[in-house]
Amino acid sequence: MKIAFICTEKLPSPAVKGGAIQLMIDGVAPFISQKHQLIIFSITDCSLPLKEKRNNIEYIRFPKETYEENVATELTKHTFDVIHVFNRPANLVKYKEASPTSAFVLSVHNDMFSPLKITKELAEQAIQQSTIITTVSEYIKHTITGRYELPSDKIEVVYSGIDLEQYVPVWTETGQKIRESMRKEWNVANKKVILFIGRLSKTKGPHILIQCMSEVLSCHPDAVLVIVGGRWFSDNGWNDYVERLHHLAKPYGEKIIFTNYIPSKKIPHILLMSDVFVCSSQWHEPLARVHYEAMAAGVPIITTNRGGNAEVIHHMKNGFVIDDYQNIQSFSKAIHFMLSHREKAAQMAKNGRNYVEEHFQFTHVAARLEAIYTKAYNIVQKRKAGVSHTE
Repeated sequence: MKIAFICTEKLPSPAVKGGAIQLMIDGVAPFISQKHQLIIFSITDCSLPLKEKRNNIEYIRFPKETYEENVATELTKHTFDVIHVFNRPANLVKYKEASPTSAFVLSVHNDMFSPLKITKELAEQAIQQSTIITTVSEYIKHTITGRYELPSDKIEVVYSGIDLEQYVPVWTETGQKIRESMRKEWNVANKKVILFIGRLSKTKGPHILIQCMSEVLSCHPDAVLVIVGGRWFSDNGWNDYVERLHHLAKPYGEKIIFTNYIPSKKIPHILLMSDVFVCSSQWHEPLARVHYEAMAAGVPIITTNRGGNAEVIHHMKNGFVIDDYQNIQSFSKAIHFMLSHREKAAQMAKNGRNYVEEHFQFTHVAARLEAIYTKAYNIVQKRKAGVSHTE
């Protein structure tokens, strides 16, 4: 089949500036391109050419300002069997007009069917014109089915994943060497490292982790909180919230470390320096991909029961799930538990690694997507045959 991936207008592909969708595309594209002709559309970036072909994948990039119009025009120049639109239901309608005979797969990675993001009329058009819709979690699936009626076989959950080869478990000899090196680099060699990775936004909740540190330090005076991330992916600029974080952290001195943005390719090593990773999400997280990454690295995990997080992190099995997510003490108690019960935490971490190996590698994700592409293609072919027969 000839397949198109249409990225969002937010970040370029490949994921030179990060992004969960772009990282997923990077992971599955090599497998899809082994059997199919694949073209990926994304926005331009100063580090990438407008057009290129690498590893049997063709990339076509357009300026952010005119991205949707340029993509729609380019679609008229090709005959795609399947067009996969990432996280932009409103744009799918425009793309369908440009390529009416293609099967369309819409993958939804956030609550994109919220009335705040799309009108009811346009949402219904996008649903009707999508051949199949996929979502990154059951939670995101319910944000659609709770608002609109659609056949149950038209929407499927396809969880994301990781490239397991990039992640060395912390308990291996290589993992321990990397851990020692990273801890030395960040001057936390003899510390209990609590790790946060994510955008510095109120919805991600790093302020709560800073606020719980006084209680954590009363039990674990050798603890340190490492906050990895920038205001917006690769943007390390300051805003009111970032300023507030630094203000909250100032009394703790070297007990709280801000690293700024770290490229995604370095995250597998950064994870290894931690004793516990904490996802402190305060919003309805679609399902943060960092959970897959932390499990792959063999790091004990604490997360919040928000959105789709608890679909892959199961309390006391492969992590610790906090229900009272706004309560500062809930985090301090969870961190205290993980730092005090090291054997139990280690077992949960190993369970997480096994879980990823069995279900969440990019090979699994690509196989699920390929099955959906085939299904979508066959649906369209049957429709065409039916129309032809009627005529």
